[in-house]
Amino acid sequence: MTRTVDRVEVLLRSNKFHAWRLARRRFSDETILRSNIMAEKHYTPQELADIGGVSVQTIREVFKNEDGVLRIGSSGTRTRRAYETLRIPESVAERVHSRLSS
Repeated sequence: MTRTVDRVEVLLRSNKFHAWRLARRRFSDETILRSNIMAEKHYTPQELADIGGVSVQTIREVFKNEDGVLRIGSSGTRTRRAYETLRIPESVAERVHSRLSS
């Protein structure tokens, strides 16, 4: 099993990750509060993997214990595996990106 530290190293070696800037959407009315997490764009691990040029598993490992990540799913039992869907708010993605790229 790959450790999270190894996944972060993969992320840091990615040229796409270092060049990554999330696209800011422009609205005619700038009244949307960025502090409201529900108003933010939520990314799937696949979307962030495509943006960052890394695997989906790397994104899942990097964001699995991050505060603010929405986790949807069920815990596993002895006979059934656990399924977990992640949705990563834009502010969390930006926070992790700046922390890892500094």
